[in-house]
Amino acid sequence: MLISKMAAEGGGKEMNEIKTQFTTREGVYKLLTHSEYSRPNRVPFNSQGSNPVKVSFVNVNDQSGNGDRICFNVGRELYFYIYKGVRKAADLSKPIDKRIYKGTQPTCHDFNHLTATAESVSLLVGFSAGQVQLIDPIKKETSKLFNEERLIDKSRVTCVKWVPGSESLFLVSHASGNMYLYNVEHTCGTTAPHYQLLKQGENYSVHTCKSKSTRNPLLKWTVGEGALNEFAFSPDGKFLACVSQDGFLRVFNFDAVELHGTMKSYFGGLLCVCWSPDGKYIVAGGEDDLVTVWSFLDCRVIARGHGHKSWVSVVAFDHYTTSVEESDPMEFSGSDEDFQDQMIHFGRDRANSTQSQLSKRNSTDSRPVSVTYRFGSVGQDTQLCLWDLTEDILFPHLPLSRTRTHTNVMNATSPPAGATIITNTSSNTTNGNNSGANTPGINSLSTTLPRSNSLPHSAGTTTTTTTTTTNNTNKAGSGGGGIGSGIMDSAIATGVSKFATLSLHDRKERHHEKDHKRNHSMGHISSKSSDKLNLLTKTKTDPAKTLGTLLCPRMEDVPLLEPLICKKIAHERLTVLIFLEDCLVTACQEGFICTWARPGKVGLLSSQNQASSPSGTVV
Repeated sequence: MLISKMAAEGGGKEMNEIKTQFTTREGVYKLLTHSEYSRPNRVPFNSQGSNPVKVSFVNVNDQSGNGDRICFNVGRELYFYIYKGVRKAADLSKPIDKRIYKGTQPTCHDFNHLTATAESVSLLVGFSAGQVQLIDPIKKETSKLFNEERLIDKSRVTCVKWVPGSESLFLVSHASGNMYLYNVEHTCGTTAPHYQLLKQGENYSVHTCKSKSTRNPLLKWTVGEGALNEFAFSPDGKFLACVSQDGFLRVFNFDAVELHGTMKSYFGGLLCVCWSPDGKYIVAGGEDDLVTVWSFLDCRVIARGHGHKSWVSVVAFDHYTTSVEESDPMEFSGSDEDFQDQMIHFGRDRANSTQSQLSKRNSTDSRPVSVTYRFGSVGQDTQLCLWDLTEDILFPHLPLSRTRTHTNVMNATSPPAGATIITNTSSNTTNGNNSGANTPGINSLSTTLPRSNSLPHSAGTTTTTTTTTTNNTNKAGSGGGGIGSGIMDSAIATGVSKFATLSLHDRKERHHEKDHKRNHSMGHISSKSSDKLNLLTKTKTDPAKTLGTLLCPRMEDVPLLEPLICKKIAHERLTVLIFLEDCLVTACQEGFICTWARPGKVGLLSSQNQASSPSGTVV
């Protein structure tokens, strides 16, 4: 067993104790042992040589008030259950659907939240042999199989997601480094597809499929070198963040098929990626054991976090614990106890309020606000880490020895989400051109940048940050729906009429944003939209040439975060971290999906069951 092996290596009893609760500023998170999901026999899965356990959720708006559904894969098996969360104990004897595959294994899956009802759900499942299946686990139907003959790609499916806002388009990435855009209404053809180049840039290319009739795939993306391990759409669906085995994060304007920016890991491949709720920050993790925070607006690394002792497998933002405070406090005023009380009683309202205030943060009429982003990570070291990304980390734009300036002057365009996705209203067209990324000031303070004790410290770790108001404006990167429309028109004009299907999100309105320059605090770096490709190193993945550049700053050049908590919570490597309203969900490679109740959210039944379980163990 892993636990005895680690103990033999000198880990000791305390190090290897599985934690069943942990405490943050909000209160105590508790493992609900009777809300654990797994295979019906609860026997640990022999994970040698199998693909990572993954979990997907969907809400089917069931009138009973229990509309949450969970899907997870374990080895060759795929399960679909009613998810009872913190309310009731899991009943593993009654899966809604169970499938066992031969010759291939499920690797990832994704529900279409737009079309989900109590009678029907659309679930995409990717497989180790390269196929993608569309199934309905409620009706127990299999409607279509894509890449069935493996003529499109023979490598493992690494990630599959529905395109935001679409009922029919989905995107699939493979270990080959390719991504493909599919339409569920089209067939894949009986011969291998032929492609026509649509766009090419530094270390990426995009092709359309040449055929007399429209067929899948609609587009083929070739990105970087090696496997494309994961991708994530921005909250508004306009941008796509991809992480690859070559160690690069690449962020694309999805509609325009253009590169927005890029970042290189400290070393090794990047394995996971996620967006902040407002779309301003991207967090990536991977084989350097770090979590790296990248600014979408500035196209640069703003912080790294060190807490894991092995590869980071999942990163995720917690939308419900991201907090916003105004100078004239609103919901989030008061003591820590008040804060916890609001966490208990206003879960969803609080998340909505936070999103609303993140939108206000982009308005010239708002008072100065400060924001704290909460995100989490899990890794192959079996540890869960939680992190807070605070104002003092987000806004020291200038070198540490120099005075920082900030501005309340508006930017010309919005970030990928900003006010647009958070408000979800038809007024987004107006907000798109008027709201951008303010950098509100923080109080003058002298602070020490957080550093991990396990990494070498630079000589100067203390900086004095003085806040002064200037008219120095940081402007957002270019790229909007209008650019995408132009590319589509061009493609149609050259006879590739099927590319017109890439009015991807069925939006009722598409607004045109002006191309413009962005001002960086490092003025000697040119960052016009036309120069973005030049930020990529010409030596591609040569670490010696990227270290110390904007692509990959040295460790001493950016703040180093320490985790709020770092707890061993499993015997096997962790593969899932999902933040829900009442709880957070983790899963390990043994096939156990665990529910951790948020402070004050422990259900009555689960609380009673929890009290009867021995402390410090996992059932």
